[in-house]
Amino acid sequence: MSLPHSRTLTALAALGLAALLLTGCGTSAEPDPTATVGGGTPSAAPTDAQPTPSATPSATAAAATCDSLIVPDVHEELGAQGWTFKETPFAAGGVTLGKGLQCTWADYTTASGNLMLFGWAPITVDQAADMQRGLEAQGWLREEDGSGVYITEDPMQAPTIDDNGYGMTYQFGDGWVTVSDTKQNLLLIQRPQA
Repeated sequence: MSLPHSRTLTALAALGLAALLLTGCGTSAEPDPTATVGGGTPSAAPTDAQPTPSATPSATAAAATCDSLIVPDVHEELGAQGWTFKETPFAAGGVTLGKGLQCTWADYTTASGNLMLFGWAPITVDQAADMQRGLEAQGWLREEDGSGVYITEDPMQAPTIDDNGYGMTYQFGDGWVTVSDTKQNLLLIQRPQA
């Protein structure tokens, strides 16, 4: 299967080895998905790729599901690897967003601990400010550029990082927030229309 160059991991076929670790250290967001690394390091999108929102939203906010949140080729590949998802509310920095979702993909038939996390939620300006403050108070780092605000794990605390040194990352845009296990994996999210 050929996956789109700008939207995927370069070695998604080795997904079992591309374990992504999210631990329950004091700096993790709530809810706190945890896992252990199966000995591999994550494969990532090309280092020149900059995470940007999906060009075409895939669904409306009311119809957002874990099945529609990630690009179809990645969804297919995860399914082919025997991975399924568990859906949880979107929560971080002490803020829970009722209309959002976080999707933790893994092979739940084995205790390997390998997983991938993708999440999206509509968010107000006040909720975004509260969530960002909450994450920063927990030691997360803030960056801003033309595509929004990023709040990411301190690389010294992140158990897994992408090719550019980013671990779990939240991206805040105009009326929405996304999250993934690494900043580069934000590229795999198809944002619903808020």
